[in-house]
Amino acid sequence: MTLIKSPPKSRTRGAPADSGAAGEEQDESPRRPLLRATGLLGALLLLLFVVVLSLAVGARQLSLGEAWNGLVDSGSPAYAIVHEMRLPRTLMGLLAGAALGLAGGVMQALTRNPLADPGLLGINAGAAAAVVTALSFLGVSGYTSTLMFAFLGAAAVSVLVYAVGGGRGATPVRLALAGTALNAALISYVNAVQLLDTASLDRMRFWTVGSLARAQDATVAQAAPFIAAGVLCALALARPLNALALGEDSARALGSNPARTRGVAIVAVTLLCGAATAACGPIVFVGLMVPHMVRSLTGPDQRWMLPYCAVLAPVLLLGADVLGRVLGRPAELQVGIVTVVLGGPFFLYFVRRRRVTPA
Repeated sequence: MTLIKSPPKSRTRGAPADSGAAGEEQDESPRRPLLRATGLLGALLLLLFVVVLSLAVGARQLSLGEAWNGLVDSGSPAYAIVHEMRLPRTLMGLLAGAALGLAGGVMQALTRNPLADPGLLGINAGAAAAVVTALSFLGVSGYTSTLMFAFLGAAAVSVLVYAVGGGRGATPVRLALAGTALNAALISYVNAVQLLDTASLDRMRFWTVGSLARAQDATVAQAAPFIAAGVLCALALARPLNALALGEDSARALGSNPARTRGVAIVAVTLLCGAATAACGPIVFVGLMVPHMVRSLTGPDQRWMLPYCAVLAPVLLLGADVLGRVLGRPAELQVGIVTVVLGGPFFLYFVRRRRVTPA
C-alpha cells in the first residue's frame, strides 16, 4: 500500500515582510494601527499639556488665564515674562527633545543595541568637547559658530566610534564599548579645560550641565532649520531601518541599501545632536529612556516608533524642566541634572533586567 503524503502547509509568518513592516506578523490585527494612531493623538495632547505647564510654571507662578493672555495680548502684565523668557525656553525644549528622542531611536535601531543613546556613545560629548575648545582656545562666540563646532565634534566622534568599533564589521557590543571609552575621555577633557580656564568655567558651567534657561528667540531660530532637517532624515529612515532589522541580505533583497541607510543615519544623528547640544548643552538619558518606553507601546516598527519618539521626548524634557523649576525654588535645577537623576535608575533597571526589549 502506497502512502500519499499531503503537501506541507504554507507558512505565512515565515515569509519575508516588506520593508515597511519588518518584524511585524502579516496577520496583525487591523485594530492595532488604529490603537497606535489613537495613542499618538493622546501623546500630542500630553505634549500640549506640558507646553502649557512650561509657560505657566516658574519663579512667578501664572494661572492658565494669565499665561494665555501673556501669550496673545501684548498689553498683558505677563506678556514680557511669557515672550522673553518662557516661550523661547519652551520652543527650545520642543526642538531639543524631539532631536534627542529621534537620535536615540535611530541609533538603537541602527546598532541593534537597546542601550544605545547619543550620550552613551559619546556623540554629545564630542559636540561638547568641540564647543569647549572653540570657546576657550579659539575665542569663538555666537550660536552660529558654536553650532558649526558642535556639528564637527558630533560628526568626528560618530565616525571615530564606527571605526574603532570595527567599521563594517562593527557589532553592537563593540560600538557600545568604543562609545563609552570615548565618552569618558571627552568628558574628562571638557572638565580639565574648564578647571584650567576660570573664565571658561564661569561661562560654560550651566551649558555643560544641560539647560534650557538661556534659550532666546535667536537661538531657537538658528537651531530650528538644522533640527528640522535632521527630523526629516530620521523619519525617512523608518522603512530602511525596518528592512535592515531583517539583516543586510534581506534588506538588499527588499530594495534597501544598508550602506546608504547607515550614512543617512549618521547625518541625521549628527544634525540632531549637534544642534541640540550647541543650544542646550549635553543632555543625557533622553535618547535612552524614550525609545524604550515607546517600543513597549508600538513594537519595533520604526514607522510608528520614530513619530512617537518625536512627540514623547519633548514631553520628558519639558516635564523635567518644569520639575526642576518647582524643586529648586526660589532658584531652579538645570534640566540636565533632572534627566540624570531620572535616567540613572532607569538605566540600571534595564541593565539588570534579564530581557530587554529588542531594538
